[in-house]
Amino acid sequence: MDIEKRIELIKRPPTEEILVEDELRELFETNDHPIAYNGFEPSGLVHLGTGLICAYKMKDFIEAGIRFKIYLACWHAFINNKLGGNMELIKKAALHFKHSWISLGVPENKIEFVWPEKEYDDLSHWEKVVKIAKKSTIARIRRTLEIMGRKESEARSVADFLYTPMQVADVFHFNVNICQLGMDQRKANVLAREVGPSLGFWKPICVHHHLLQGLERPPLWPLPEDPSQRREAILSVKMSKSKPDTCIFIYDSPEEIKAKIKRAFCPEKHTEFNPILDITKHIIFREVKIFEIERPPKFGGKVEYHNYKELENDFKEGKLHPLDLKNAVAEKLIEILEPVRKYFERNEEAKEGLKIIKEAKKTR
Repeated sequence: MDIEKRIELIKRPPTEEILVEDELRELFETNDHPIAYNGFEPSGLVHLGTGLICAYKMKDFIEAGIRFKIYLACWHAFINNKLGGNMELIKKAALHFKHSWISLGVPENKIEFVWPEKEYDDLSHWEKVVKIAKKSTIARIRRTLEIMGRKESEARSVADFLYTPMQVADVFHFNVNICQLGMDQRKANVLAREVGPSLGFWKPICVHHHLLQGLERPPLWPLPEDPSQRREAILSVKMSKSKPDTCIFIYDSPEEIKAKIKRAFCPEKHTEFNPILDITKHIIFREVKIFEIERPPKFGGKVEYHNYKELENDFKEGKLHPLDLKNAVAEKLIEILEPVRKYFERNEEAKEGLKIIKEAKKTR
């Protein structure tokens, strides 16, 4: 596969940003099989964002000939008090995450799952953590708290300030060339690019993917004009397992999917923040070349869309009603997620793990 095709796969949506593309091209010129990673706090159930969106990029990277590592960051989840800080539950959630991506078609034999027990027994990892911490001011680390889902003012303990140096150290300890994480992890990755060369490491390339919107209405609507307020309003409603009624889990039943999509925020003719359009753009058109929407004859009958832009234009002009779009999106999601439901019905370890996580006390 030539370099331009490989870059095309890396840039393929839901990718939103590459820091920087020229460095990515140079990497491919000098390294046939670079290493990429994404890290996850094992923290409960898996929704469309953690599941499908991340699985898409894993598969893109694998197709591009990249060695992909998935870090099951149990200690990060512990610091963030996920699942009540119960490490045994966190470890079960980590195995549950692994089953989730496999159920979504990520090839297990082409992914390296990294567990912290082995890595954190290595003192050289903690040497990296300390060196990165020495290179970082408290104010700078405070500004990165977004990576653990907190505002700058929400640091609760000294451990919160360990979170970012640990995450940055992971990049270099795992010999990562490319950090492939969500846009909410950008600040940690930029810090890795800044401190790496000064510590004798390297400047990792960062590929950040889109964060799928939650199904609820933003707290401020219409969205404010101020860029910082607008960003905060949008981030506050990203798809999150802590708000189960406003996100779709990958193993939700057809009835649950239909009910959640029916209740979802989908303002008529509005395209800037619209979670149903977001799912259509980043999931439906990733899965299909032609998206068919059934409508009653009196409202125009069946319509076909060959790309997202066509659909978005019709919606913006009022030619496509939110209810018709919702019905079609729900049916397509049910179809896309059918293999996941079957996997968790047939695989006993996966089924038992899902049962344990569902019964566990939900935390933030």
